[in-house]
Amino acid sequence: MAVGVNVLATCDVMAERNGFIDSFLINAGWSDVHQDLLPGDASERRYVRLKRDSGEKCLLMDASRTQDVRPFVSVANYLRNAGYSAPKIIAVDFSSNLLLCEDLGDDLIGTLGNQGHNLTPLYETAVDLLVDLQSHEPPPVPVYDTKHLLEEAMHFLVWYMPIVLGRAPSEDMYTEFEKIWDSMFSKCCLDDRVLVLRDYHSENLMWLPDRVGLASIGLLDFQDAMIGARAYDLMSLLQDARRDVDPTLEEALISRYLVTVGVDSECFHRSYAILGAQRNTKIIGIFARLARRDQKLRYLDMIPRVWRLLERNLKHPELQNAREWFDRHCPAAIRVIPNITQHDPVS
Repeated sequence: MAVGVNVLATCDVMAERNGFIDSFLINAGWSDVHQDLLPGDASERRYVRLKRDSGEKCLLMDASRTQDVRPFVSVANYLRNAGYSAPKIIAVDFSSNLLLCEDLGDDLIGTLGNQGHNLTPLYETAVDLLVDLQSHEPPPVPVYDTKHLLEEAMHFLVWYMPIVLGRAPSEDMYTEFEKIWDSMFSKCCLDDRVLVLRDYHSENLMWLPDRVGLASIGLLDFQDAMIGARAYDLMSLLQDARRDVDPTLEEALISRYLVTVGVDSECFHRSYAILGAQRNTKIIGIFARLARRDQKLRYLDMIPRVWRLLERNLKHPELQNAREWFDRHCPAAIRVIPNITQHDPVS
């Protein structure tokens, strides 16, 4: 009986949600249109492409009850006012977390790379966009401080390590892990106070060849933007969990960035390595969580690439303590795609 009640409850919730969406589309003048559900991402958001018979189109973002669309709207308006190609907001219902926005198309940089396009000019423009973006006064968003960075790194211990170890990490392991990251973060240039979009990579950047200059890069998935270190977004772009970036191109683009910005190279490279290690550690944990908790298994295949990126970051001299921690507690033999069917990742 309990199972039946839960199923009915779920159906009722879905029916109620669909009712909100129908009303929203009617009020926005987009009810009698073709609808195509787009492939999902790592979030709980759903995207539906709406298209009129005339060819006019837009995107419906359904953030469900769990995610507030206000940050997306706020950052989108900030980016558009600064001259960048973030989606134009067409209609929004904050109470239901629904919005309609401009459809920038399908030409993701990652998709173009898979089709054999030369991505170097696109990456160069994406780097130039970061340089320009970081020259602006950031909007009033939260600060990406050591507390947030550490909480994110902890996903590795919470979700990945219990699966590959077959048991929960010890309290001593947690304590040492936290101490090491705190020490490394103190060596980062975290007081840059620039806008950090945080997921600035090939699957969130569009190529818009009908637009000129920096506007030829379309920006997606920036609702989690914060104020933080300038190295973070460049590292996110060039150490991409979803596709390989040739290390030679990575170094050339870092040099392109540094020549333009004029910051201290040694400090920047140190921050780049530490934040790269943090992000890749976090991603391994999040990908394990997506597979184990949400049954989004496709992220598991990306974990070997993320491990390679993390191992590169750990070679930096300032990350010696972190490298030794990983060698002791997560040696090469268990740096694997986790078998999520064997262990519960929550202790």
